[in-house]
Amino acid sequence: MTEQQTYLMAGVMGFPVMHSRSPKLHNHWLSKHGLIGHYMPLAVGPDGVEAALRALPALGFAGCNLTMPHKETAIPVMDRLSPLVRRIGAMNCVVVAPDGSLEGHNFEAFGYVDSLAQEVAGWRADAGPIVMLGAGGGARAVAAGLLERGATKIRVFNRTPERAAKLAAHLGPRVEALPWAQRFDAAADAALVVNATSQGMHGQPPLDMRLDAAPIAAVVSDLIYSPRETPFLAEARRRGHPTVNGLGMLLNQARLSFKAWFGVTPEVTPDVRSMIEATI
Repeated sequence: MTEQQTYLMAGVMGFPVMHSRSPKLHNHWLSKHGLIGHYMPLAVGPDGVEAALRALPALGFAGCNLTMPHKETAIPVMDRLSPLVRRIGAMNCVVVAPDGSLEGHNFEAFGYVDSLAQEVAGWRADAGPIVMLGAGGGARAVAAGLLERGATKIRVFNRTPERAAKLAAHLGPRVEALPWAQRFDAAADAALVVNATSQGMHGQPPLDMRLDAAPIAAVVSDLIYSPRETPFLAEARRRGHPTVNGLGMLLNQARLSFKAWFGVTPEVTPDVRSMIEATI
């Protein structure tokens, strides 16, 4: 076996960021694959994100993940963007190229739809209309992933209607921005209802969304994984809906980030999932 010549480094950049389970996950994979290195939380506010990203090559980082509030605002800092990032206008992974340039990628779109397919037997993106709450970077990735899998109609609701309208205009005619006040009634024929906001996360108020009108067969999904069951998902479970939290999305997108940085594709095993669940 060839001796490793460099100490491998990556991290997750955001603010706040200390709640992230990504360090535990990636450090487990580094150890499992015999790689010497470390994945760390990088608490960087909006004013420092450009300088922090530009410093990654000099510090020896292979790259980093991006979380709130940097998924959209960091795009102009990149030297190159993947076609998917150009399409959706959000990214969650930065890769430092051999020449020190920065590449922006988005693996959340694939991570999200893979999690639904894994956790809901027979799930199909084209099963019916989709209601999505939120219009930030995570919402953009989710919508793009669903469209790639054949979604025919995505209704987007956001408290700031301009953000929802911008998302819809960017992703095309199958995405429709509607007034926040119409979110309850819009779920009446939904096959999937998605919370892509931070509401329901630890320290945040619960999501203001009722499911009274939604068909019981509708899948209810939340991008949040801490807590494991948000009030929104708890209500959905009590009503009898299939529910999916954000852990599967985290795990699946992480596999692709790890491969992009370190050249190894790790597995999401039941033991890995249980390890992360035990920290929530």
